[in-house]
Amino acid sequence: MTALTRELHLAAHFPGVNNTTVWSDERSGSQIDFTSFEHLARTAERGLFDFFFLAEGLRLREHKGRVHDLDVVGRPESITVLNALAAVTDRLGLAATVSATFNEPYELARRLASLDHLSGGRAGWNVVTTSDAFTGENFRRGGYLDRADRYRRAEEFLHAARKLWDSWTPDGAARPVEHTGAHFTIEGEFTVPRSPQGHPVVIQAGDSAEGRDFAAASADVIFSRHGTLEAGRAFYADVKARLAAHGRHHDDLKIMPGVTFVLGDTDAEARERAAEIRRQQISPQNAILALEQIWGRDLSSYDPDGPLPETDPEPDSALAQGRVRAGDPFEVAARWRALSEAKGLSIRQTVIEATGRQSFVGTPRAVAEEMRRFVDLGAADGFILVPHITPGGLDEFVDRVVPLLQERGAFRTGYSGTTLRSHLGLAEPIWKG
Repeated sequence: MTALTRELHLAAHFPGVNNTTVWSDERSGSQIDFTSFEHLARTAERGLFDFFFLAEGLRLREHKGRVHDLDVVGRPESITVLNALAAVTDRLGLAATVSATFNEPYELARRLASLDHLSGGRAGWNVVTTSDAFTGENFRRGGYLDRADRYRRAEEFLHAARKLWDSWTPDGAARPVEHTGAHFTIEGEFTVPRSPQGHPVVIQAGDSAEGRDFAAASADVIFSRHGTLEAGRAFYADVKARLAAHGRHHDDLKIMPGVTFVLGDTDAEARERAAEIRRQQISPQNAILALEQIWGRDLSSYDPDGPLPETDPEPDSALAQGRVRAGDPFEVAARWRALSEAKGLSIRQTVIEATGRQSFVGTPRAVAEEMRRFVDLGAADGFILVPHITPGGLDEFVDRVVPLLQERGAFRTGYSGTTLRSHLGLAEPIWKG
């Protein structure tokens, strides 16, 4: 194996409501209590991670007209939590997912700049768009935007936010801001002086062609979903190749897929633990719910240990509200049927196999080596770890895998800077007065 020429990057994701976290496990804590956020953040900082990452929920999801959030319901607003975490951490980056669809540039730019000041330059923003009218009902204008309009709004939103951040000179003078675009008109003065990083680090998670172009033009980090080596390498090569058209270089954008991990003293033990975790994540009830979200119809009469439905999905179903279907329902159904038939899988077994994220499963040494291989072979610049237990699920990785990465020269042995940009090896933005 060739030696790494650069260190890999690590971040920690505090899961929201999904089929990764096993909230029913007796070791799981609260998704609301601050001690949960503090524990995971302190563990990530002890492990010298680049940043701590929070999701956003703008509306409680519904299924068949009832609130359905996989064992837990509700979560605090992300930037509020990060401001509190700034007081109990010293170096760890603090990143929040905030929608560019249902926020305004001036207000969000102010909150992020404030977090950057309070944390000493550790703020990050995961820019997302929101696709559904169901979520829009929680906001005055309601409705939703088509995909192209969402990305145009997001691009203008980020451009306007950067104008606001640049409106204070490096020597501390405020200058008026003027911005007139299709979505926003801003005239006035920004109230927050230029922050330690200049601009908070921008993260992006879209995988469409529009999302890839947006990331190549504007993002510092991509939170990708491509878990296999082959898919990761294809995505990595595609996005990195887009940078030159925007006057950017290979290392100006870090690609960090979201991954899970399961450790064991032997590979066999790790595989056994991983299988048990997947069974916990996909209970019989959740298997039927996952199936209904694809098929768009009531399948409560189906046996989770029986075969998949022979009927086709209903493409425009509103059975599940507040979440986006995972691709074209007909294509997903066909893929699931083929998988089920090829391996003789039941509904629950199919959902377990088809919806699992890429996991690094094995001994600590095997996981460390596999992570190195992904970076060596150009599938990632690092990883955003999504533990299945909150808040203590990261402890074992920090205790057992991080030291092995450090021994191999694949991960830092101490923070060399104080800002999130320094952790990621990103230059401070040039002031554009």
